[in-house]
Amino acid sequence: MDAAIRLFQRHRSPIFLAACVILLVAVEVLSGFKPLQLSVTEMTIRMTIVIGLYVFIGNSGILSFGHVGFVCIGAYAAGWAAADPNWKQLMLTGLPELLRDRSYPFWAAELCAIMLPVAVALVLGVAIMRLRGIAASIATFAFLMVVQSLYSNWDSVTAGSSSLARLPTVVGPWLGLAFAITAIAVAYLFQISRHGVLLRASRADDIAAKASAVRIVRERTIAFVLSAAIVGAGGGLYAQFLGSMTVRQFFLEMTFVTLAMLVIGGITSLSGAVVGVVFVTFVVEFLRFLEHGVAISTIKFALPPGSQEIGLGLAMALILILRPAGLMRGRELLDRAR
Repeated sequence: MDAAIRLFQRHRSPIFLAACVILLVAVEVLSGFKPLQLSVTEMTIRMTIVIGLYVFIGNSGILSFGHVGFVCIGAYAAGWAAADPNWKQLMLTGLPELLRDRSYPFWAAELCAIMLPVAVALVLGVAIMRLRGIAASIATFAFLMVVQSLYSNWDSVTAGSSSLARLPTVVGPWLGLAFAITAIAVAYLFQISRHGVLLRASRADDIAAKASAVRIVRERTIAFVLSAAIVGAGGGLYAQFLGSMTVRQFFLEMTFVTLAMLVIGGITSLSGAVVGVVFVTFVVEFLRFLEHGVAISTIKFALPPGSQEIGLGLAMALILILRPAGLMRGRELLDRAR
């Protein structure tokens, strides 16, 4: 009993964080309101992606604009595995027979969504992780542009600018929640691991870290690959949540939204990543509701189209002005204020 209490006290922040997410999703799902359940499912998927961003950005201090490229790779990998074989034989003639002529279950598709981004991240990380600061950030954005160009023009494998369709829509709020909780656990375990501690040391002062024999490129690459695996899993969830998708869905808009979630919550804490997703989801859904219009007596009040993006930009600007370190200020839930 005492051992269990000590274990809880030692890891109380991620446990409490996961419990809050479970409670939030449970309350909204049990409300029985279908549109709300769809929003909650998308929130849990984005939570997985933003936590994946935190694993690399939060621990390394390098701002990556290219991780949505891994989301795209993961989504299409899952799509290739799970889509209707009849449709693939007609539209995706360049796929190998193993994928083209068969349809695989959800877990096999998710495995593909994780493994392909990991393989790409291993190759890419060897080159990019040697860079520092803005040079590394620009290199990640260049990777995103390459993914967009390749997937938009490889018609026989990705259907080009057309939709990749006929996917099973098996992802609901509970499945999304399971992946979000798993992402929290993986991110926390990395955070407290030797690799996480060494990487944060290099974030604070890479020269001092090198002098202390920290192999910075290796530590960054490990975080980069783990991060790619998590966001790739999020991409696979997106594919099997939407049922059809295009390459353009995984470009600048998703990059801006996911980075905004991380920045608003606080880049340097796991709790900040989760809180940022919940906060931004609430703001976007509230503005979307106002865009549809609210009737007050005989007058219908409605915000103009595009108010979601404007409101999100204003929220991000206010957070950066009033709380530059984000809503959580770099702290975890239940941590004492510093």
